[in-house]
Amino acid sequence: MAELSTRLDSVKENIERAARAARRDPAGVDLVAVSKTHPPEVIREALDAGQSLFGESRVQEARAKLPLLPARAHWHFIGHLQKNKMRQALPLFELFHGVDSLESAREMNRVAKEMGLYPRVLLQVNLAGESSKFGFSPDGLRRELEEILTLDRVQVDGLMTIPPAAPEAEASRRCFAGLWELRDELQAAFGVPLKHLSMGMTQDYTVAVEEGATLVRVGTAIFGPR
Repeated sequence: MAELSTRLDSVKENIERAARAARRDPAGVDLVAVSKTHPPEVIREALDAGQSLFGESRVQEARAKLPLLPARAHWHFIGHLQKNKMRQALPLFELFHGVDSLESAREMNRVAKEMGLYPRVLLQVNLAGESSKFGFSPDGLRRELEEILTLDRVQVDGLMTIPPAAPEAEASRRCFAGLWELRDELQAAFGVPLKHLSMGMTQDYTVAVEEGATLVRVGTAIFGPR
């Protein structure tokens, strides 16, 4: 417990330090503790240490774990959501970080309407054009956002990205700055608030905070290697 608590405090201190260096209010950054593959008892330790927001990326795993944990835990879905898992996932999570195509947004809207739900989502942008990653291209999002915004059940709260893997955190800065710029452009063009930027993981979350992240997804630095 003490070791996890110490790691968690260190991550929070790093977020605060990075926010203040960028002249931001640290309260504007939420830490999503990535708890996928970790058992309920470990997540309960993090809850007892003061962490309340967690991220899962496997629907079946989350369905098994979430009922075993206190109601004070809040849950975000941070992975690619398959269409055949939407009906199971929608009631479990407060925010979906990875809606990565117009087709996926349409399907989520259809299922949500049948279930009487209004899911909040972030649109995943593949800024580097990597074939190994899901997500809208910037130009694709510019073309398709208008239709996404007409969907009556899906609430778009912002954008998400995963930069190319790199040995140094600083290599991610350009990608994070690009998401900020794209968000500002889309807000101006479409007249909608896109308040959240989900970007930054264990290896580069402090750089993401410096570049405007409102949500950082950190697993290994809190829970240790899986």
